[in-house]
Amino acid sequence: MYLFRKDDETGGWVANLLLLGLYTTIKLALWSIVFSALIGGLMGILRTSKRVFPRMLSRTYVELIRNIPPLVFIFVFFFFIAGMLMPLFGIEEFVRNASPRTLKIIGWLATDPKLLTNFIAGVICLSLFAGAYVTEIVRAGIQSIPKAQYEAGESMGLSKWQIMRYIVLPQALARVIPPLAGQFIILIKDSSLVSLISIQELTFIAMEVANSSGRLFEVWIFVGVLYFVICYGLAKVFGRLEKRSESYR
Repeated sequence: MYLFRKDDETGGWVANLLLLGLYTTIKLALWSIVFSALIGGLMGILRTSKRVFPRMLSRTYVELIRNIPPLVFIFVFFFFIAGMLMPLFGIEEFVRNASPRTLKIIGWLATDPKLLTNFIAGVICLSLFAGAYVTEIVRAGIQSIPKAQYEAGESMGLSKWQIMRYIVLPQALARVIPPLAGQFIILIKDSSLVSLISIQELTFIAMEVANSSGRLFEVWIFVGVLYFVICYGLAKVFGRLEKRSESYR
């Protein structure tokens, strides 16, 4: 009943609440994985810089995020920081003036346009939080490369950036895939936390369905199975990537 429903206009079966919530969770997790990887990759490189300012900047970011509980971070970011920044970006005005085609694209890529501000805030929260852990993973991967690799690059006349790009990062990437896989899977499970800021992802919808139907056990067992399928599937994908990257080690 809560998975599919009959469309009154077409008479066909369409996705209902729980599947729509699952779809939002997948989109939320994918965007968060992309941005956390970008943030973590950049900050991880800065963590290994010989210059003091980049190193201190990235370390401050990591220590700040890692020592604040996720729920506290989400609430502080959403109610204070996002509450002040989002109006400056004009997101709500953009949605109000958007064409039907643009609104459809927003719904396909993110969520209901009316909840776009919440969705963006959730993606930023998860990306910043997971990015701090990705930073340390990337830092450890870079620092695991022997100094002889750097010296070999310098002897070939390569610049520091070329050494990092062509020699260090490919080898480091192969070494950090397993811990990155674990972190991204944790991120997917942590995405349930943003249900507290009214993002209509799977956990939020499950709470609504469980409260309205009274079928607490059935709903939460089903939701647990969905999360398991997603996380297990990702674990298999990352496992294959790890095997392909063994040639770089």
